[in-house]
Amino acid sequence: MLVKLNNNIIKELKKQKREKSYLLFLDNLKIIKDALSIGLNPIYILTIDEKLLNSEFDNYKGKIFLIDKKSLEQLSDSKTPYGVLCIIEYHPNTLIKPNTNFLVLDGLQDPGNVGSLIRTAAACGFNYVYLIESVKVTNSKVIRSSVGTIFNINIIETNRKEFIKKVSEWNIKLLKADMKGTNIFKFSNNEQIGIVIGNEGQGVSKELSDLCKLTVSIPMKNKVESLNASVSGSIIMYEISKNNFDNN
Repeated sequence: MLVKLNNNIIKELKKQKREKSYLLFLDNLKIIKDALSIGLNPIYILTIDEKLLNSEFDNYKGKIFLIDKKSLEQLSDSKTPYGVLCIIEYHPNTLIKPNTNFLVLDGLQDPGNVGSLIRTAAACGFNYVYLIESVKVTNSKVIRSSVGTIFNINIIETNRKEFIKKVSEWNIKLLKADMKGTNIFKFSNNEQIGIVIGNEGQGVSKELSDLCKLTVSIPMKNKVESLNASVSGSIIMYEISKNNFDNN
């Protein structure tokens, strides 16, 4: 029989959640399993009913505790949590040089956009995503909309000044989208490249824009002038990486 988690510990977890520490509060069973499958070590696995846990959780019995439904809902960001919450300490990646194509999110604040772009980056083999003064990767909506792919690729959070310094040293081409750029469907590139997606309202910052040696446009009809950031980024990443997929 599982032991109920101490109320003082619950209060401390609520405090840490409010303070936006680097703790992940995972309330989606698939995402929890993905996190555990790559070796991330949970601090606590909390459940309102141990019957909700299957054999996959047998290795973590010393960290599994019961919790009342109200407390679980307060720690979860889902309106209707499944009934299991996994709390994991997340260690952000350092500012390292990419060895694949990569994605740069410059000042994005919509967690849905950021999560969706991370998911597409993973699908396209863009194994590095740099969050430049953007919403935190630990944001629950980012995790949910990425469907757990934050655990599969390198997510690096940094500021604009540090990133600009590093990318200049790396001497890797950056590409941005602009209406005056080359049609993305006529664009060709055989070198490593970084795709820069700018803030939802302001676009790419001047500092990063000045570093972009390449510019592409996405053709549109019916007087449509722009697309959602995650849609634009996804189109560009898939077009850039289309030759890297198995034709079968």
